[in-house]
Formats: sequence, structure tokens, C-alpha cells
Amino acid sequence: MRFSNPLLTSILLVGAGIASASSWGFEEAFVSVSSKNGGGIKDKITTKSPLGNIVTLGATDTLKILLTTTENGKPKRPHQAFLLLQDQDTGVEDTIPFSVKDSGKAKVDLTQKDLPIQLLTSTQPLQATLLIASFGASDALSSHVFNLEVKLDPAASAPTYEKPLRYGKLAEISHIFKADPRSGPIVISLFFVAAVLATVPILLGAWAYLGANLSHLGMATSIAPISHTLFFGSIVSLEGIFFLYYYSWNLFQTLPAAGVVGLVAFLSGSKALSEVQSRRLAGERS
Repeated sequence: MRFSNPLLTSILLVGAGIASASSWGFEEAFVSVSSKNGGGIKDKITTKSPLGNIVTLGATDTLKILLTTTENGKPKRPHQAFLLLQDQDTGVEDTIPFSVKDSGKAKVDLTQKDLPIQLLTSTQPLQATLLIASFGASDALSSHVFNLEVKLDPAASAPTYEKPLRYGKLAEISHIFKADPRSGPIVISLFFVAAVLATVPILLGAWAYLGANLSHLGMATSIAPISHTLFFGSIVSLEGIFFLYYYSWNLFQTLPAAGVVGLVAFLSGSKALSEVQSRRLAGERS
């Protein structure tokens, strides 16, 4: 029987395509379970069919998978290699990455602490699947290799689900601010007022000793009435501002008022002192 040239060419092209197709896989794969109490199991896993027996992971057990990843039958490191565990009832799944060397040697260790609570409390054995894939034209591998039963410690408390932190609108917070500071006890206030008033006779005596002369008051106010009046009024106003600050005002009320009165006292005081200096230079006062 002879084939026509077009048909023969098509068959050869299809055969060449099949021969050149490559895919990811694994070889020398073993799953083992070891316990702190001693003992354990070890089975070989393949891509042909999952293990017939169920792999059991106890509370103190460690599951380990060792394998060599291959591309088109040759050892090679893939871009991704995971162990996928899936709840057969709910479909909840979790992936555990393999640590893979450049030679393709890969391993993964698993304990109950590595599993989420949704898989720990599963009523059915978990379906364990190997996922291997990478860049390029090679087909990825997804192979169900065994079933895993998680056996919790009956003496320990059952794991509980903790609600994750979610950012969103929270309940309104009512702030309670500290009350404004109040004046001190009236007894202490009266004591210091009396102490200040007691110094007034001493101040008047010092003025008389230094040569203060009230007879010059009329002359001074006649020469510079505005300066002397504003200076004396600003001094009295400052005392009044301090009293209001002690009695009811706060700092934000006191500072602006004290700033304005202080400026008036500075300007008017300089003019009043200039007038006094002029009379001293004229010999009208010592």
C-alpha cells in the first residue's frame, strides 16, 4: 500500500510534534510520616495513581515528601512546585511550597501547625496534589498522589477559629476631656494678697527715702499728660489682667491682652521717662 506525498507529510509532522512535546513530572518521590514517639511510614508515590492507603498525620507527627522534579524526563528546577491540600467536602484548599534545588531535588515538611483550622477540622481525608510548573512550552503537572487524614490530639482542646482583623468603620468614640484648671484654695490666695499689701508701706518708705516728691505730679501731668496717664493705666491694667487670669481667664485670653497692654506700657513709659529726664537736666529735680 502506498501513501500519497501530502498524507505522508502530514503523518510525519504530527509524529514530530508528539515527539517534541514535553511536560513536567517527578521521579524518586517518597512520602514519609515520622513521630516524636518513634515509628512511622514511608511509601513511594507516582503520577500513575494515588496511594491506596490513607496517610495519617498525628498531632506530633511530621510529614515529609522528597522527590526530584523533571522536565521531559530530565532533572530540572521548575519555577513553581507546591503541595496542594484540599477539603473534599467544602473545596477549601491550601498550598505548601517545596524547597527546590537547582538539581531538581525538592522537599517539603508539614505538621499540623502548618495547616489552617478549616483543614484541621475536616471530616474527610484531604486530597493531596502535586503541582509543578514553569515558564516555557512544557505542560504543567497536577497529580493527585495520596489522601491525608489529620488526626487531632483527643486530650487537647479543639482548635477554634479566630476572626481576622478587618479594617472598616468602627463605633463612635466619645472623648472626655480633662476639666480646665481651677484657682487654688481661697486661704492660700488671701495669704499671698496680704503678703503683697504688707510690702506697700515698705515701698512708700523707700520712695520717700530716695527723694520721691509728689509735688511734681501736677507738673509732670501737665507737660506729658498722655504718656504719664497711659503708663500708669497700663501698670494697673496688667495687675487686673493677672487677677483675671488667676480668677477665670485661660492662657489664650491672657496673652493677647497682656501683649497689647505691655506694648502700651513700653511706648508710654519711654515718653514719660523722657519727660522726667528733661526736668532733671533742667535742674527742677534731683
